[in-house]
Amino acid sequence: MGAHQYSASATGIDTSIGIPRRYAWIVFALTFGLLISDYMSRQVLNAVFPLIKNEWTLTDGQLGLLSGIVALMVGLLTLPLSILADKFGKVKSLTLMAVLWSLATLGCAVAESYEHMLFARFLVGVGEAAYGSVGIAVVVAVFPRDMRATLASSFMAGGVFGSFLGMALGGILAENFGWRWAFGAMAVFGLALATLYPILVKEKKIGSTKKKVDATQKDGLAKNSLRSIYSSRSVIATYIGSGLQLFVGGTVIVWFPSYLNRYYGMSTDKAGVIAAVIILSSAVGTILCGMLCDRLGKGRPDRKVTLAIVYCLLGCVLLSIAFAMPAGTPQLIMIALGMFLALGTNGPSSAMVANLTHNSVHSTAFATLTLANNFLGLALGPLVVGKLSDFIGLHLAFQLVPAMSILAAAVFFYAKRHYMRDMAGFNVQAASEQNSMSSKEGDQT
Repeated sequence: MGAHQYSASATGIDTSIGIPRRYAWIVFALTFGLLISDYMSRQVLNAVFPLIKNEWTLTDGQLGLLSGIVALMVGLLTLPLSILADKFGKVKSLTLMAVLWSLATLGCAVAESYEHMLFARFLVGVGEAAYGSVGIAVVVAVFPRDMRATLASSFMAGGVFGSFLGMALGGILAENFGWRWAFGAMAVFGLALATLYPILVKEKKIGSTKKKVDATQKDGLAKNSLRSIYSSRSVIATYIGSGLQLFVGGTVIVWFPSYLNRYYGMSTDKAGVIAAVIILSSAVGTILCGMLCDRLGKGRPDRKVTLAIVYCLLGCVLLSIAFAMPAGTPQLIMIALGMFLALGTNGPSSAMVANLTHNSVHSTAFATLTLANNFLGLALGPLVVGKLSDFIGLHLAFQLVPAMSILAAAVFFYAKRHYMRDMAGFNVQAASEQNSMSSKEGDQT
């Protein structure tokens, strides 16, 4: 079976058929907006690290826990909550999540101690736990299959844009009005979007399948669909490789405002803005890397994995050089270039997971990817670097971070060895199930 033939048929039912493109873009815009709110609420903390550290006399390890607790809860809860979202309705679930994380962010604004702040951040993590996986499943459902890497990378770039806005606006608000106002502003933005979302996005319009099957058939299909989430070596390697690579990008995003404050002597507002610009370069890079993945991957699905490896290694080289340089404008430019590629694996990873799992369990599949991203990357990275910073300093800790990309590239290389064979196996199984369903429906009629 040729690569092009396989690529065209491997991903099962195209759930975007019959959905007007204009409505699809409305769904994307609102879901994207809530993801921005998600990360604004998550990352505004990084901009006010120096102020909270001084006010409550905290160690870097304690600051790292305030950041890492969110990613930890996302990692723990994303899978069960995504399964519930698939069962009870994605739109209703996304709305409830947004209300919870926004109210929890408001709780951060009124926290009177480190313990209160830690509990509020815990609730932020609970609210945000399944948003990325369910949100991207909604986006994938309303657009054609050949746009998956572009849409996935663009959607996931919303997290980086949210980090950009949360850190930039948070730093400015904190410097001028106090850090509590920074959290309050993020909460209001999230609550406004959560009110608008269910009014414009309707469950029945986002590509749910219309076919009815008998109970036995449905139970068998569900078991096979769930099995696709972990049944191939390449999809498991994709989860792990993506998480390891986010150890690098996620750590830089969390600690860079503090790095600028300590080693460049920048004020909170200026450090927040400069860090946000660096992070914005990674958002742009994420989108462009995803678009390149779709363009080069047409007829050659294995190129997605090759590009993920290239993004890991080039990002490692650039960031290693950057953090070995002295403080100054050249270093900031080199860091921006490294971050441009550091998150480039988001698009290829999401497309690979979508191509290797059934449409009916995409929320759960992306939840598994999110779990790996958070456990191995977004939670582990800031915590490890915070602890290292307490012993060797943040500058030296940053110099060690890019090495994780080498391990990520090795895991993606393992995925590449099995990717085409696993896709072929998945395609045969999906075709067999579809023929079986059609045969039974014909017998019933």
